[in-house]
Amino acid sequence: MKKGKNKEFINPIDSDKISEEPGTLKYGHHRGSFPVIPTKKGMIKNKALSIMEEQTDMQLQQIKEQIDLLANQAKKIQQRVEISQLIYNAEIKFEPLVSHNYHLYENDNGEYLLSMIGPKDWGFKGNPYTFISSVKLLGDHTWEII
Repeated sequence: MKKGKNKEFINPIDSDKISEEPGTLKYGHHRGSFPVIPTKKGMIKNKALSIMEEQTDMQLQQIKEQIDLLANQAKKIQQRVEISQLIYNAEIKFEPLVSHNYHLYENDNGEYLLSMIGPKDWGFKGNPYTFISSVKLLGDHTWEII
């Protein structure tokens, strides 16, 4: 005796991926078919593509390094602007000369002072101020942290 009703057969292979007439396919469809071997043209294209990818990766890496360099330069300029603003708002009792080194201090009241005296040159009593930074006046009248 047969169990259950006759079930309709469902083919597990997608009908869009098979052919009713396999002999009309442009490629080999079974093990005994003519082998598909990469042509010289295909190998040339593959080699050219890999070389092209290597070159573009190298150029992109070079651009990334240039971007990093520009970002660092912009950061240094921003730091120069910030320290220059602090110095020009500080008490300066002399005329600073270009290419000379000076020292920025902060007193207990939060006011800044630019001095020619370095942090180690205050003598045995010590420095009465909080040392902020040693700076150098550049030709464009911005200050570089040294």
